[in-house]
Amino acid sequence: MKKITSLAIILFCLVWAPTLAADNNGSKTADTAAINSLMEGFHDAAAQADKERYLGYFTTDGVFMGTDDWERWPMEPDFKEYVAGRFKGGTGWTYTSLERHIAFAPGNKVAWFDEITKSEKWGLFRGTGVVLKQDGQWKVAHYSMSVLVANEAWVAVSDLNKAAVKRRKADKQ
Repeated sequence: MKKITSLAIILFCLVWAPTLAADNNGSKTADTAAINSLMEGFHDAAAQADKERYLGYFTTDGVFMGTDDWERWPMEPDFKEYVAGRFKGGTGWTYTSLERHIAFAPGNKVAWFDEITKSEKWGLFRGTGVVLKQDGQWKVAHYSMSVLVANEAWVAVSDLNKAAVKRRKADKQ
């Protein structure tokens, strides 16, 4: 009897394990596509200055990190106010994703990504973020944007940045 039970368990595992793994991979593939769609819509809404659509991509307690050291924008009230003012005249910002990498936490309810985006006006940036699956929909919980600097230009850029920070501190005094 013990051998029959063991054999039944082994057969069950051999038959159903690949199916369960395929379901998980299928779910991950669908979630990857959904996150890519989310981020493409996110960037498009910003380019179209569509405030409601853009802010709708965030969780209610989402955070946007800008490129300046003081730019930590929690959704309420700071980021919503900033976006409303910035988009009011019909002008947003345009960043096109050139590449994106997505990884998932176990359970496929939390994911993180990094992407390289391009602005025709400003050049290359790196966006990194955390997205959460809430009520079956992916939302941006945290997005951080940083300027990409070629290693060959780093010293000059660093010197310019240090000088700007020094002037800012002097102006505050």
